[in-house]
Amino acid sequence: MNIYLIIILLGYLIVISFGYYLQSLNLRHLKKYGHIVPEEFEGYIDAELLKKTRDYTVEHSHFGFVESIFSNILVIIFFFGGLINIYNSWVVSFKLSFILSGIVFFLFLSYAKTILSIPFDLYNTFRIENKYGFNTMTGKLWGSDFLKSVILSTILIFIVVFGALFLIKTSPDYWWFFVWLFFLLFSLFILYISPYVIEPLFNKFTPIENGDMEGSIKDLMKKSGITISRVFRMDASKRSKHTNAYFTGIGRVKRIILYDTLLQLMNKNEILSVLAHEAGHWKKKHVLKLIVIVETMSLISLYISFRIIKAGFLGRLFDIQTDTIFANLIILGFIGGIISFPLTPIMSYLSRRHEKEADRFASEMTGDPEAMATSLIKLSKDNLSNLHPHPLYAFVYYSHPPVVKRIKEIRGEG
Repeated sequence: MNIYLIIILLGYLIVISFGYYLQSLNLRHLKKYGHIVPEEFEGYIDAELLKKTRDYTVEHSHFGFVESIFSNILVIIFFFGGLINIYNSWVVSFKLSFILSGIVFFLFLSYAKTILSIPFDLYNTFRIENKYGFNTMTGKLWGSDFLKSVILSTILIFIVVFGALFLIKTSPDYWWFFVWLFFLLFSLFILYISPYVIEPLFNKFTPIENGDMEGSIKDLMKKSGITISRVFRMDASKRSKHTNAYFTGIGRVKRIILYDTLLQLMNKNEILSVLAHEAGHWKKKHVLKLIVIVETMSLISLYISFRIIKAGFLGRLFDIQTDTIFANLIILGFIGGIISFPLTPIMSYLSRRHEKEADRFASEMTGDPEAMATSLIKLSKDNLSNLHPHPLYAFVYYSHPPVVKRIKEIRGEG
């Protein structure tokens, strides 16, 4: 193994080791303070439920650690044990066309990842989630979801890889720009059709039966300049008891989706505050800002990838006998994940700042910050959220401020 490959391997090991260190730090912090009921949750959560919350976080963390170890061993074997060369040579041996070879290359990698994840998904769903009272999914429904997901991912990967490789073949010197533009347009297209084509494959959406609730939601959204086409109830409870709500749609016209579990958990003012928070993201242009940041980084990454692939040293570095752009792209994706890790806390910080802005917007628009606070308390309680994350772990990974701190700031106590 040459010196450059050793440096890349060491970089990967440093990144995953730091991640494991943060996880262990978070668990030690939880075990030390997890028995304390925060002042904001007094009257909502007792010692028994707090213990259940702590146990849920610990068990999920231990399970995630095992899954991560397994995944990282496979990654190391694939990139540093010569498996990528064997796999690449196997695909090349079919002597297919350039585009078809690429489709086979990425599709079979996707299938392998999916198959290897089955035991972990089954254990998480039917063991952990079941143990803590969240899972409502049957084996038959899991199988149906799995089959639909495989078919859907096959179609999407086929389209994306075909389009990207066609552009690479058609424009060898400027494909980095055209591929970026294709990915951007395709992503926007998926966002547009998803509520009408993809989401109904997995869930049933029906108009909410409470006319007063729908009218109040539409009036509230109108204050922020959002036109609501419909408010739908989603049958989330057939899979899980976890709660959520979200917007779909592009532009000013939106559809609001409320989990049936959320409708059962919260009162009218709390639901309105949750939706006002989501409206705040739109009003403050958070999604647009995130798209600009991500797409700018994607364009830069694709150009750098183009220059590296053109230089032609990656294949030699990883001892690829038959150099292909497919192998180069998968290697670049791996190295990019290592290099971009320092961006994780930066993106987390930006996300937390957006969440704070959306919380303030919701409190001001509804004039009822207490409803926002109690909605977060109920969501945290119902989802067994960790109430005592370690500050460093939260700084690096949390896209939302820790819930106790978030509630204090909403109530003007932070």
